[in-house]
Amino acid sequence: MNRAPYRAGRSLKPFRRPWLWAGLWMLVIALVVVASLVPGRDLPDLEVSDKTEHLAAYALLAAGAVQVFARRRSWAVVCVLLVLMGIAIEFLQGAMGQGRTMDRYDALANTLGVLVGLATAFTPLRDALLWLDSRLFRR
Repeated sequence: MNRAPYRAGRSLKPFRRPWLWAGLWMLVIALVVVASLVPGRDLPDLEVSDKTEHLAAYALLAAGAVQVFARRRSWAVVCVLLVLMGIAIEFLQGAMGQGRTMDRYDALANTLGVLVGLATAFTPLRDALLWLDSRLFRR
């Protein structure tokens, strides 16, 4: 029986270790969620505006999606989900009573960050992780 080689999902780029990169990206998502929900006093002061932190975190998540996923439809779905996640986290911050408050401008910064990260799809850097994967895991 002649079988085609296993390829992890049509949406992932053709990495040699696709689940490694997808898993690392999901780990970063989890870190952003945890950092967003722990009390603010438990986080280090980065001495930048919290809006800048929000924008940078969500730009990183969206740029990571561009690196991991091959299809534009996947980018669009992930980016919509990231925006919804940012909004949901803001509601949770307000509801949890852990010293954090809901802030619509944080949600806006998250959304702008997603757009910045998505914009990397239209640069030569969109396949940087694929290039790195091919160098790290040569056959």
